[in-house]
Amino acid sequence: MLKDETLDARGLMCPMPIVKLSKKIKELPVGKVLELIADDVGSKEDVPAWAKRTGNKLEEMNEEGGAFYFYIRKVQ
Repeated sequence: MLKDETLDARGLMCPMPIVKLSKKIKELPVGKVLELIADDVGSKEDVPAWAKRTGNKLEEMNEEGGAFYFYIRKVQ
């Protein structure tokens, strides 16, 4: 998946990946895609719920090597 920015949140536990995601997405222009890399198992549920709650679009989610890769498009 093509991305415009990457946020590496590996090593951070809930709720820090979401806190950092919320801050970083605000810096991006509408339409851009942020790649979030996290290894906290809670992020598998937290990131999709956050995207739905904030109106941003989770384009893709993958798991590789014990890390989760989320691609979130800024919608608003």
